[in-house]
Amino acid sequence: MTLSELKESLLTASYDEAVKALSDYIAAHPDDDEALTARGMKHWGAGKRSLAINDYLAAIAINPESTARHALRAASDILDYRNKDLYNP
Repeated sequence: MTLSELKESLLTASYDEAVKALSDYIAAHPDDDEALTARGMKHWGAGKRSLAINDYLAAIAINPESTARHALRAASDILDYRNKDLYNP
């Protein structure tokens, strides 16, 4: 099964099923940065921020031009956001 077919089949899968399937795929294809990025996105969607960031960093280590760069930048922007209007004066 290709990664595209796997990602298509995981659109309606639960978080646990998706992560298990992607982890199995990554074990068989350890140099696939797209699979790591996809698993990172599943982690992010489930609120598991540190697992997502770890997958993004691993994908970037494999391929510095990976789309995980954009996901990591977006994650950093979200985590670094501060609304100064909410601070008490």
